[in-house]
Amino acid sequence: MDFLINQKQSLMYSVLLVEDDEFVCKAIEIILRKQDYIISIARNGQDAMQYLQKSKFDLVITDLMLPYANGMELVSKMRNELHLDVPILVLSAVTHEKTITEGFDIGVDDYLKKPFNPAELSSRVKRLIQQKEKNHLIH
Repeated sequence: MDFLINQKQSLMYSVLLVEDDEFVCKAIEIILRKQDYIISIARNGQDAMQYLQKSKFDLVITDLMLPYANGMELVSKMRNELHLDVPILVLSAVTHEKTITEGFDIGVDDYLKKPFNPAELSSRVKRLIQQKEKNHLIH
């Protein structure tokens, strides 16, 4: 029995969710916890940076419109200051093409607009983590 518990824990992935909207936060948390993801929540960019400096994550999901440091600033700091290669999924109501392409240019891996479909969110999260795993096996 202990073997099965340890085996399951080793397959659990850690996700940092950076979101200031309580309702959206709860919805994503419920969706991802049902799939056995370990969720840490930061309510703003400043708190997210503290999490990222102290812990390792398999995926970061961030909104763009955040207090203290917006999502673009967070992504830029993750890539340029902390040199993290963790996949980043932006989940935002901002749908301007220029903003989306700027995000991809600075290191965003995927973009999902709000309101989102829970099945699509789950699928994108799984795909990004699988890609990360595959890339780490290659390198």
